[in-house]
Order: sequence, then C-alpha cells, then structure tokens
Amino acid sequence: MPARARRSRLAVWLAPPAAVVAVVVIAVVVTSTLGAGGTPDHRRPLKAAASDAARSGGTATTSPVGPTGTATTTPPSTTTTTAPTTTTAPATTTTTATHQGALAPLAGNGFGPQTSVQPTASTATFRAEMALLWDAIRTGRAGPAMPAFFPEAAYEQVKALGDDAADWTDRLVVHFRLDVAAAHAALGPGAASARFVEVLVPSQLIQWVAPGACYNTLGYWNVPGSRLVYEEGGQERSIGIASLISWRGYWYVVHLGSEVPPPDSGVVDNPSPGVGVFGPPGGC
Repeated sequence: MPARARRSRLAVWLAPPAAVVAVVVIAVVVTSTLGAGGTPDHRRPLKAAASDAARSGGTATTSPVGPTGTATTTPPSTTTTTAPTTTTAPATTTTTATHQGALAPLAGNGFGPQTSVQPTASTATFRAEMALLWDAIRTGRAGPAMPAFFPEAAYEQVKALGDDAADWTDRLVVHFRLDVAAAHAALGPGAASARFVEVLVPSQLIQWVAPGACYNTLGYWNVPGSRLVYEEGGQERSIGIASLISWRGYWYVVHLGSEVPPPDSGVVDNPSPGVGVFGPPGGC
C-alpha cells in the first residue's frame, strides 16, 4: 500500500468522528451541571440533615445507600422544653385537718374507726389540746376543754357496757368537770396569772391496752401519770394527768385527777413543785 494511503487511514482512526466528540462534550457539561446545581448531589442532603439536626438539638441518622444508589435520612429527633409552672397552694385552715399535727382533732374524729397509730406529744395538735385543758383549769370552766376529752362516739366503740353513752356522760364527763374545778381551786388566788409551760408525757409508760381488757372491745394506747407544768408567782409547779388514751393517732384526756375518783368529788393528781414524778404505771 502506498505510504500516503496508510497515513490517511491512520488519521481517520486516530481522529474520532465529530459526533463522538459532541457526545463527550455534552456529557462533561451535564456532569458539571448536576454537581453545581441541577439535580442535588447525594452528599448535600446528608450535610443539610446534619446541619438541621445541629440547629434543632436533635440527631440525624443516616442509613446506608441502598441498591438504587439513594441514601435515606431519618428526621432528627427534637427535644421540647416546657417552662416550669409555679402553683401557689390555697390557704388552708389546719384546725379541721384529719392528719396528726393539725391544731385540733376533728369534732367528728370519734366516729371514725380506731387505728393502731401511736400518738406523740410533739405535735401541734397535742399542744393545742393541752392549752385548752390549761385554760379550763385556769378559769374553772371545763366546757371549752371538751375537744381534748375522749370523744363519746369513740367511747361507744371501745366499750361493751350496757349503756356506753350514759356512762360517758354521767361518769367520765362529770368527774372531768369535778377534777377541773378542783385543779382550779388548787391554783388559789394566782389562778388568773398562772402561766402554762408544757405537758410532759412519759414515753416509757406508754402501753397498748388490748381488746378484752378493762371491758374493752377495741384496743388503744394508754399513758398514765403525765405532768402538766405551769408557772405561778415566779415558781414552777405541776399536777398530774391520770390517764391519756388514744383514738386514731391522737391523745385524749379520759381521767384528769384519778381513774377511780370518789363520788361527787374532784381530785388533783399529785400536785408538786417543779415537774413532779411520773406515773404510777398501769391503768386503763
């Protein structure tokens, strides 16, 4: 073959047709366009998701690219913050509260069922009851102190007598009034200025009186010989409280001067200078 013919064929083989060149150029342009702003690059949504998650405080979770070449993005979790609210409790009156620690037991507390809760002498309830008792002794009027006295409805639940209501009214309350009058008389002319100090309850003498004892159908806590301490004429003195018994977690006076008082007479339990002596133990 002549040398010129071989060179012409080689030139045709090395120089691609114009159509091929055009296709290559178009492909390059399209590829550049897609990366610059046509159909979004797969990497851009992942970066945007991460950025959105950073702004929202959540976490973007990216799944692997699937068989179709499309990556899926789980929306970022969001955290919602609720401002705390401040609630102002309405004013309450503790004189009618049912829990231990109120200023006085409910008037209807005796109608509720007995519990095994042991009262204490450290509550506002007990102090309020004893302040009522002291005012009764100082003035000689027992009526205002009846909230501190064992409730009739509770007594009717405790006892198994023929007529519990009459026994409560004609025996217990009568003797309570007589004992208050006797203690008032013991204060003498300084009664009006005598000052209540405290009531001391001997915890070592507290005992559970079980059902069946003392003609009882229900049990209760009993403490004998507590000391009511007062100040009169610059001197500290005290008298005893013969018996406190419990109902539903409260202490109540059931015998002030004596558990077995003489008929128609009031009793002052062991009046003494200072705090006196607790007891004696036992009793109902």
